[in-house]
Amino acid sequence: MSTTKTVSGLRLYLSRQATSLSRYVLEQTILAIFGWIPTVAGVVLRAGVYRLILRMDGVAAIENRVRLRFGSLIKLGNGSYLDEGVYLHACPSGIEIGEGTFVMHGSVLHVYNFRDLPHAGISIGKNSLIGELNVLRGQGGISIGDRVYTSPMVKILAVNHVFEDVSRPFVEQGITANGVTIEDDVWIGAGVTITDGVHIRRGAVIAAGAVVVNDVEAHTLVGGVPARVIRQIGQQYRADKHEKIHSQPHEEKI
Repeated sequence: MSTTKTVSGLRLYLSRQATSLSRYVLEQTILAIFGWIPTVAGVVLRAGVYRLILRMDGVAAIENRVRLRFGSLIKLGNGSYLDEGVYLHACPSGIEIGEGTFVMHGSVLHVYNFRDLPHAGISIGKNSLIGELNVLRGQGGISIGDRVYTSPMVKILAVNHVFEDVSRPFVEQGITANGVTIEDDVWIGAGVTITDGVHIRRGAVIAAGAVVVNDVEAHTLVGGVPARVIRQIGQQYRADKHEKIHSQPHEEKI
């Protein structure tokens, strides 16, 4: 019985590390040989060798101590950058990081789709920045657009537990996994939490420390717990511009 459980546990572990046993051996071997090498020498080596275990469009820069799981389902765009200590786990629906996008130190991008959820995955567009120590959980799917900047310690959680039935433990009540969508040109402040089902539209700004549980309209500043509208972005600019125009001295007509 003990041997059977051990074998079963080993199979479960391997199924959550790579698409097959051969892929697991290949990916772990390359990570062990090349993953620790520091400085620009390591970055250059990995830019070439890591093409064997993940998909690259052009050249991507990968620092040392970056952990990769399901490498065959990870796609890096040209000029993208993975900082030291980043962890990407694409199980098994994929992670895509766009051209020129940076993922900074210690961030975790984890699809974690062990329930075969249909929309799981993480997709980040071009020229975006995922700040230090961010956590992205993509069971319901996370879609991030172009030029999106997240500050340190942001959490984007495309999954939530159901807990309203007091007669049952919450772990028996299932989950929601509706996904999170963040459109282009959004700035997310430090320590923000974005919960499952939220859609943040283009040009919005999320103030530091906010907990976002509802959709955010375009060009809107929100903040607080839970996050509420603070103001429409551009109002003060338009007011100042209007004031400047009407404060100009009138020219006398001859």
